[in-house]
Amino acid sequence: MYQGRVIFAQLMDYAPSFHFQRCIERYQGNKWVQTFSCWNQFLSMVFAQLTFRHSLRDIEACLGSQSTKLYHMGFHGQVSKSTLADANNNRDYRIYQDFAYYLIDIARPLYADESLGFDLEQTAYAFDSSTIDLCLSLFPWAKFRRTKGAVKMHTLLDLQGSIPVFIEITVGSVHDVNILDHLVVDPGSFIVIDRGYLDFKRLYILSQNAVYFVIRAKKRFKFRRVYSHEVDWANGIILDQTIALTGRETARKYPQHIRRVRYEDFETGKRYEFLTNNFCVSATTVADLYRNRWQIELFFKWIKQHLRIKSFYGTSENAVKTQIWIAVATYVLVAIVKKRLKLDLSLYTILQIISVNLFEKVSLLQLLTKSDYKMIINDNPNQLSLLD
Repeated sequence: MYQGRVIFAQLMDYAPSFHFQRCIERYQGNKWVQTFSCWNQFLSMVFAQLTFRHSLRDIEACLGSQSTKLYHMGFHGQVSKSTLADANNNRDYRIYQDFAYYLIDIARPLYADESLGFDLEQTAYAFDSSTIDLCLSLFPWAKFRRTKGAVKMHTLLDLQGSIPVFIEITVGSVHDVNILDHLVVDPGSFIVIDRGYLDFKRLYILSQNAVYFVIRAKKRFKFRRVYSHEVDWANGIILDQTIALTGRETARKYPQHIRRVRYEDFETGKRYEFLTNNFCVSATTVADLYRNRWQIELFFKWIKQHLRIKSFYGTSENAVKTQIWIAVATYVLVAIVKKRLKLDLSLYTILQIISVNLFEKVSLLQLLTKSDYKMIINDNPNQLSLLD
């Protein structure tokens, strides 16, 4: 509700403070805290994400310049660089992880009716990881290569609405395929993955759990054709086969038949080969599912370009994970606002508009539903011209 409140306060209405308090109590986040609570820490970090602050000093200076408005934004007291740094280093990042998952549970039903661009009754997910490079001398715990540090953000993305449903943050040295062991995917749903995750033992476990996978095949693997299905040349389907793996290790790891689909993209002329354990959907649907996998690449690009995770406000593992989880919570919060206010704007546009209007006292709905955002030209004849 508006009632003369600033945009930041209206936005935070979509982040239920009651449930956040339950997350705090679960990990005793406010134990021994006298002034700077976990909620204040969360507000400070969300402000930093929305306004693209570069450092803790930057956050302190910007909030300090608006000290008369902090109370109306939900803050209780001033925000200092040292206090925020200590909070990021010492307060359990799982407070913000759990709250981000709570926001995800709110967002997913809002996007349940989003179209994939083709007919599919089952839920479809994409799974991939993104590497965030770090300086090894500043982040010695983030082992990646001998002279390089990094963390990886392993993400399972619901393709309806591009909402992340699972995120695991690890050091860069952890191999991507190992995270498949931690996934819990609904039976009957699809998971779309790139060929870097081609591990027949793990794929067989997914199949045994009634999860359908679509994965891009590697160029060389041993198999024999069992049956060839009719193909749809007009839609780029070159072959559709049922095969059995014949390699000594692969046949042992995946003893069942598997489906092999080869597809040609007429626009680029490139050919792709997919493997799946679903024999019911059309081969065109298999190709369409893999094409939608690019949504997760766009998600990683959006997070890195439009939120603050490429440069960090702290060097400890807890501080890095805290910042990433609050960035995810901010992304989902903007996605919730988009649906709750029934906006046609993109997430990028919403974020850009909010970022320059956080301290304005105007209705959030009114701000985001203006029909024209063009610059207003000042036609005041009393305004002096610099060119005269």
